[in-house]
Order: sequence, then structure tokens, then C-alpha cells
Amino acid sequence: MENFMTQILHGYVRHKNPYHNDLHAADVTQTVHYMLSQQGLANWLTDLEIFAAIIAAIIHDFDHTGTTNNFHVMSGSETALLYNDRAVLENLHVSAAFRVMREEDCNILSHLSTEEYREFRSLVIDMVLATDMSCHFQQIKSVKSIIGHTDFSSLEKSQAMSLVLHCCDISHPSKKWDLHQKWTMLLMEEFFLQGDKEQALGLPLYSPLCDRNTTLIAESQIGFIDFIVAPSLDVFGEMLDKVEQKNLQYTRSPPISESINEEPPAEGKPSGPK
Repeated sequence: MENFMTQILHGYVRHKNPYHNDLHAADVTQTVHYMLSQQGLANWLTDLEIFAAIIAAIIHDFDHTGTTNNFHVMSGSETALLYNDRAVLENLHVSAAFRVMREEDCNILSHLSTEEYREFRSLVIDMVLATDMSCHFQQIKSVKSIIGHTDFSSLEKSQAMSLVLHCCDISHPSKKWDLHQKWTMLLMEEFFLQGDKEQALGLPLYSPLCDRNTTLIAESQIGFIDFIVAPSLDVFGEMLDKVEQKNLQYTRSPPISESINEEPPAEGKPSGPK
């Protein structure tokens, strides 16, 4: 694990990003851990699913270039060509991380069976790809539709876990003001550096929020909170309520002996065939 984490750290710091760096990864991982351990989700998930959620949080921005998907597509980068302009960075993060895990001295998955590895890999891929903001509205709409029905069982765990990671990834506006302000200014500086690159490359239009001369930071954050963060956390809260109800159902389930026998057997009499 130490070797794996060292390699992941190198990937986070090598581009010297103001925002998408090892500190952001640590912040998101800590937030995911809090949501799992303090909000009842851990009681609903298996150990393997919890492990996948934590690893997905750790690697969700691994090897981030400090530029957006839009920049990669507009500039025709090698990464955009490799991933056909779709979820360019998210595919990069998860692919690069699994390459690290294949290295003998970084293989944190060697203890898993073939079936467990496949499940783990599928969960991590789903969670990281769901952090692509182009998936945001469809993701929220889909989960909201499912939890609005009485039968909550139709919500797949991968969907729920993807929502957890996505919400934690954009959660800094929900934290203390000084933290939110610091994260915001770091992200804006990263955007502005991208805008400088776009101008130097002669790209026709600035990506959203990347022009340091015209971007209104406060207004952009109000829009981000009102239209992205708050609705996401509302749906997340509704999902937590459903999970809590399901956990209570499990807790209140009668013991097997009571579910088989309407009444407990009289003392000294056998409870069933021997």
C-alpha cells in the first residue's frame, strides 16, 4: 500500500496544479470516508464496496493535467485522441491508476479473487467516470427518479456510490467559509492558467470561467452552488434517508427461529425435526 500511495502522490504533484493535486484528493477521500462511516452508508455496503469507494476517491483525479476536458478536446491533445473526446480526464485518471496497481510492488489487489477484482474494477471505473461534470444532470435525474419510488431496491449500489463520490468531489461550498474560499481561489487560478494557455495557443474561445479578465468569481460560485451543489446534496440527503430506512429494516428483522415459528416452542419441547 505504501508503494502504491507513493506512486499516486507522484502523479498528483507532477503537474503542479493549484487545485487538482494531492491535497484535493485527500480532502475528497476524507469526505467520502466521513459519509460512509458517519451517515450509515457503511452498514449498507460490503467491505469490498467500501474499499472500492475509498480507492476511487484517492485516484479520482490522478495524473490530472490542470486543464479541463474541453481544453483537451479543443487543443486536440494526445489524451483526447486516445479517449475519443469522451470523459478524457476521467478515463485518464482511472486507466493510469490501474496501470500503477498492475506493478508488482504496487499491487494492492493481489488478495482479491478474480470475481472480487472484476467487481472492484467495475465499481471504481463507474465512480470515477461519474465525476465527469457532463454526466451531472443525468446522474442526478436518474437517482432522484429511483429514490422517488417506494421500491428503493432498483437503485444499484454503483449508482449510489457514484453519487457519493460526485457529491464529495464538489462539496467544498458546504464546508467552512475559509475552506470554501481557499478552494475556490485555487480552482479559479487553475482555470485562469488554462485560459492563458488557450490564448497562447490561439484557440478561438476561452473555456468557461478561464478568462482572468472577465470572469466574475462571486457570481460564478453562486450559480455553481444554486444549480449544481445544492440540488446534488438534496438528492444525496434523500438517498441517505432511504438507506437509513433500509438499515432499520435489516436491524428489525426477526431472528430466523422467530420467522420460522409463529410462536416460540414451549420449554422442553423440540422446535422442529431433528
